[in-house]
Amino acid sequence: MNLPATLHYTKDHEWIRVEGDVAYVGITDHAQKELGDIVYVDIDTLDKDVAQHEVFGTVEAVKTVSDLFSPITGTVLEVNDKLGDAPETVNSDPYGDGWMVKISIAKPEELAELLSAETYGELVGA
Repeated sequence: MNLPATLHYTKDHEWIRVEGDVAYVGITDHAQKELGDIVYVDIDTLDKDVAQHEVFGTVEAVKTVSDLFSPITGTVLEVNDKLGDAPETVNSDPYGDGWMVKISIAKPEELAELLSAETYGELVGA
């Protein structure tokens, strides 16, 4: 399983990559494999404030729909437009072009609550 050590993870299977005061957020390789073929990503929180653990959108696979939970508190600055035409990018490149949102980091102290790649790997049995 692919678990980049440079990312932070949540128990809800989201990853976060911090770049200055902004964070990219997506779902983990484990999550996309569990969901199967992703057919639609629905994120309607652009320019809205989200709290840590709050739902910021959903991801739809062939057999299920799953909520997406924000790993941090902040404002959704950008939604990955590529996913509208190519939601399967989440399956093929979950840590790269399959990112879902960019969020401003309102409470940097929340980053300390996130999981390391090693701890997340233990959680999912990687």
